[in-house]
Amino acid sequence: MKKRRDILEAAGLGSVALMAALTPAGAKAETLPVAPEETPRHHIRFTVCGISHDHIHGMIGAIQRGGGELVSYWGAEPDKLAVFAKRYPGAKAARSQDEVLHDPSVQLVLSSHIANQRAGIGVRAMRAGKDFLADKPGITTLEDLALVRKTIAETGRIYAILYSERLEVRAAVHAGALIQQGAIGKVIQTINIAPHQVIQRAGDNGGGVPRPDWFWEDVQYGGILCDIGSHQIDQFLFYTGSTKAEIVAAQIANLRHPDHPHFQDFGDMMLKGDKGFGYVRLDWFTPDGLGTWGDGRLFVLGTDGYIELRKYTDVAVSNKGNNLFVVDGKRARYIDCSNGALPFGPQFVADIVNRSHTAQDQVQCLLAAELSILAQQKARRVTLAG
Repeated sequence: MKKRRDILEAAGLGSVALMAALTPAGAKAETLPVAPEETPRHHIRFTVCGISHDHIHGMIGAIQRGGGELVSYWGAEPDKLAVFAKRYPGAKAARSQDEVLHDPSVQLVLSSHIANQRAGIGVRAMRAGKDFLADKPGITTLEDLALVRKTIAETGRIYAILYSERLEVRAAVHAGALIQQGAIGKVIQTINIAPHQVIQRAGDNGGGVPRPDWFWEDVQYGGILCDIGSHQIDQFLFYTGSTKAEIVAAQIANLRHPDHPHFQDFGDMMLKGDKGFGYVRLDWFTPDGLGTWGDGRLFVLGTDGYIELRKYTDVAVSNKGNNLFVVDGKRARYIDCSNGALPFGPQFVADIVNRSHTAQDQVQCLLAAELSILAQQKARRVTLAG
């Protein structure tokens, strides 16, 4: 007997119709209206110092949406520099880090350089009078974290980290709005499942290109809990509202990459905050059959309901991401958040102009970095028999 999904697909139903047909009885399917395109209220000039990870393209896009003008860039990798020259023809290729860091015409420096060097670049940027936006992980050691905090206090500059799995995912933004409205009561726990693909097949980070040498060295990328896990700790702190937290337990493993002994392809951790609990699972085992780089999911448990996010795909139903499900005491809802707003870029540019912290709380940003480093340090390295 054919499954219901097979029959619907054979009937030629598109993904939206298919989702509606598969929605449980009583559930209401919704689609967020298209977020209006707002003319940027501010204008700043910014530069890029380090392009080692292709997340930099998303970072640039966010700042441009807020009114930022990319004027120059420096990078260490010739192949990535060639891509930059074609993608950003209006920006100038700089000859050194100092050239971009000490440009008196720019207010902001972005960096996705090798992870363990980002904090040093950020400190130099702040001492040169610039604000700084790092790719995650923005900091990989407690020593660098202390230096970043000291420099912020001395200069009054902003050190931001683009935790894009919350800040640049429309469903995650809308989930935050629903939680603030009390849609599920008081948040008790977040569960994050964050699988990734080693050789990505699509997107800015894709094309089947092998990973660079630094990707395999935990000293350089920070370790799996510090690297990927910083995204998830940021979400735990934000959705629970916790301002203090501890790592209850953590473990890491290298199960399939013996040729890279300093790599970790699995990790998980438990967290306890002053306002909620958290669990995170991370891995590098996404198979090609998924069709995207990872089936990232977030579950937020509240006293009066729960929210589930299927951020990047809805397995075997639709390859469209930004799927949000809400269940409360009255009903179950599916919300397509593909049209939702992405406010980080405009808010961050406004923060630079107004010396505010609307886009990202500075203390929470660095607390997420600190907890990810502590989780990595505390993690028990495990092996499996066979």
